[in-house]
Amino acid sequence: MNEEQISELLSYLDSQPQPCIVLSKDYTILAANVAYRLEYGGKAQMVGRHCYEVSHHFDRPCDEAGESCPLKLSSTTKQSQRVLHLHQTPRGEEHVDVVLTPIFNSVGEIAYFVEMIQTIHDASAHPSARGLVGRSSLFNNMLGLVERVAPSEATVLLLGESGTGKELVAQAVHNASKRAKAPFVAVDCSGLTETLFESELFGYEKGAFTGASQRKYGLVESASGGTLFLDEVGDIPLSLQVKLLRLIETGTYRRVGGVEPLRADFRLISATHRDLKKMVEQESFRKDLYYRISSFPIHLPSLSERREDIPLLSATLLSRINPDRKLNLHPDTLAKLIAYDFPGNIRELRNILERASLMTDGDIIMPEHVTLEYKPPKLNESPLSQEIISLEQAEKQYLTWVAAQHEGDRRVLAKKLGISERTLYRKLQN
Repeated sequence: MNEEQISELLSYLDSQPQPCIVLSKDYTILAANVAYRLEYGGKAQMVGRHCYEVSHHFDRPCDEAGESCPLKLSSTTKQSQRVLHLHQTPRGEEHVDVVLTPIFNSVGEIAYFVEMIQTIHDASAHPSARGLVGRSSLFNNMLGLVERVAPSEATVLLLGESGTGKELVAQAVHNASKRAKAPFVAVDCSGLTETLFESELFGYEKGAFTGASQRKYGLVESASGGTLFLDEVGDIPLSLQVKLLRLIETGTYRRVGGVEPLRADFRLISATHRDLKKMVEQESFRKDLYYRISSFPIHLPSLSERREDIPLLSATLLSRINPDRKLNLHPDTLAKLIAYDFPGNIRELRNILERASLMTDGDIIMPEHVTLEYKPPKLNESPLSQEIISLEQAEKQYLTWVAAQHEGDRRVLAKKLGISERTLYRKLQN
C-alpha cells in the first residue's frame, strides 16, 4: 500500500464520525482518522504503533492476552469480523463495538485492514448512575449480542433468572435501535387476567363495559413506532397466548368493544425466567408463539456466574442508593459478598446494600452490616477463570477467592501471602 493510496483512504475515513484506523497484517497502524486520534491519543503519534498498544495498553496482541482478536480471526477467515472489546480511552475503559474489514489487493491477498470503532453508551465498565454495568466475559458476550440485534427488527427473547436486569437490557436494545426516539413501553405479564390483558394491551372503546366512560388507548398503541417489552411472557395463561400470537402475526388488533382493526407498529422484546422449551413440551406454552418471540434469544448470566462484577456492581448500586454519601465496602465485606450465591441476583444485591447503608453510621460498610439470607457456600473450586487471562487479572481473581475462603484475621492472611496488610488491602480495593 503506497502513500497515495493511504492518503486517499484516510481522506474517506476522516469523513466518518466514528474512530477508524488502517492496519497492516502485523497490527501496525498505517493511518488513523481524526476521530480516532481524538479518542485515543489527542496529539500523540498513532502511525507506526500497534493497535493493541494504543487501544488496550497491551504489550502483545489481544488473542495472546485473553481477548478475541478480530485481526487474527480475519486473517484466517478472510472475512469481516465484529467483536465487543474494552478499550482504554482518556475517560478510562469503555465498551466498544469493533468491526474489522480486510482489504484485498489485485491478486486476492489481504493488503491491509480497516477497523471501525463505535462506543457503546448504554453500558459502563465503571460505576455509573444509569444503564448496564459490567466487565466480565459473560457480561461482554451478552452485550455483544445486544449490539448485534439492536439495529434490526428481529424479535428478542431475554432469558435468565429473576433479578438479572432484563428490563435494563431490553431498554439497551431499544436505545441502540432505529426506534430509540419513540416510546419504550414495558408490560408486566404476570397475573394478568383475560379481561385485564385485552384492555391493558389493546385499550377499549367508550361503553365497551360497565365503567368504560371514555375511550382508553392500550399499551400497544402507546408503543407505536417504538418498542413493546413483555416481561415474564411465560406467565401468560395458555388461553391468552392466542391473542398475543394473533397480534404478532397479523400486526393488527381491535380495542375492546371496537369493530375496526387498528394497525400495530412496534418492535417486540420478551423476557422470562421460565424454561419456555420445557413449557412447550408440556403444552403449557404454544409452540407457534414460542417460535414467533424467540428469533434472537439472549441469555442473561446470573450474578453467581459473573462474581468478578460484584465489586463494580456494588460501587454502582451504592452510588445510586445514596448519591449524597460516599460509601465504600471494607475488603472483608466485599469478600463476603463475592462468596455468596445471590439467588435473587442483582435485585438481591441492591436490597442487601440498601439495608447495609442504613446500618452503618460511617463511610465504610463492615461485614457485620451485611445480612445474607442464606449461608454463603465455600468456594472450593478453582479460583481462576478457565480462559487465558493476564497475570494481573489472575492475581486479582486469586486474591478475591482466597479472601473469601479465609475466615481469620486479615493480618494473618497477609502474612500467609507474604505481603503487608496495607498491600493486601490496596490489591483487594483495585
